[in-house]
Amino acid sequence: MSSTYVIIGAGLAGAKAAEALRDKGFDGRVVLLGDEHHRPYERPPLSKGILTGKAERESAFVHPESWYSDHDVDLRLGTRVTAVDRTAREVVLADGSRVGYAKLLLATGAEPRVLPGAENTVRLRRFGDTERLRQVLETGSKLAVVGAGWIGLEVASAARQAGLDVVVLEALELPLLPALGREAARVFADLHREHGVDLRLGVRVAEAGPDHVRLGDGERIDADAVLVGIGAVPNTALAEGAGLTVENGIQVDAHLHTSDPDIFAAGDVANAYHPSLGRHLRVEHWASALKQPAVAAAGMLGLEAVYDELPYFYTDQYDLGMEYTGLSDGYDRVVFRGDVEAREFIAFWLKDGKVVAGMNVNVWDVTDPIKDLIRSASTVDSARLADPSVPLTEVGAG
Repeated sequence: MSSTYVIIGAGLAGAKAAEALRDKGFDGRVVLLGDEHHRPYERPPLSKGILTGKAERESAFVHPESWYSDHDVDLRLGTRVTAVDRTAREVVLADGSRVGYAKLLLATGAEPRVLPGAENTVRLRRFGDTERLRQVLETGSKLAVVGAGWIGLEVASAARQAGLDVVVLEALELPLLPALGREAARVFADLHREHGVDLRLGVRVAEAGPDHVRLGDGERIDADAVLVGIGAVPNTALAEGAGLTVENGIQVDAHLHTSDPDIFAAGDVANAYHPSLGRHLRVEHWASALKQPAVAAAGMLGLEAVYDELPYFYTDQYDLGMEYTGLSDGYDRVVFRGDVEAREFIAFWLKDGKVVAGMNVNVWDVTDPIKDLIRSASTVDSARLADPSVPLTEVGAG
């Protein structure tokens, strides 16, 4: 049997999987296949530091260029995989060649959702997208953003700080509504309006082109560029073609095994069973791509490992920095601790008296106690939870 371990997808998840295999002592062949021409890089800087010019592009790369040869990783860039042949245990490349595998990891990520008829607008996923947007920020005067999700709001923030007029168009009644709910979503609506964003909520986009957006009521909005940020779609075509179980991503267990015991999935594409939450969960955020690969690598080596990290993500917009931990869907109450008006607070989402998620805004070094509160699954005293004088480690019932 081949001692080759193949990783499809040369992004953060793929690079960290190759690193984990070597760190765990695998001395066989590692082949890392990516369709981009850049070595693996992290994507959050694309809408943060690199876009604003506060960080150099080099800072986004996962490893130095020499790391791959130094660790005997066969990194093949500009290489597209067209199929996975499970019977032959081979992956098929666009040029017709094949690479055999003993174990296979699918780290194929996700692609921005396309607004029908808006193929020539900007979508932010790759280095080239950021370079295009930076040019707009440096030379343009107006940016239109379709979608008030994390990407859209981060780009809006960067554009306003660069001096552009910005209009953000969102179909829902508040930005980030599915992620945060009404109580906390209002914080971000107020934030952007205070910084001069023309935030239009509850609107329908009928047409979008490279330099304009037309609304459902016929109004045309002209701009130097149009960014569409309406979510992402997991890249499951290879998994589907191979007959793996696919449902909102590639379905995997807590060990990141797919329905084929020799194939694993990690990162944005993986819909993983979370043992603490008791459900499958696909999280399109940096933390999953960073931490899931070590679990997948362990499984590929026959070691026992479980992925049970709580969902985590962060954002920087204007002078607001935020970390979010947990999962707020199904909550029945939000408790705030601190000064919401000054945007220095922690928000807690509760369900049946238990903390299920927490968001710290311009308050730092509290992620671990927030995680502990969620994992404890214990009923909390809301008054103590809201009282900044009570340490989070001492919040309890009664």
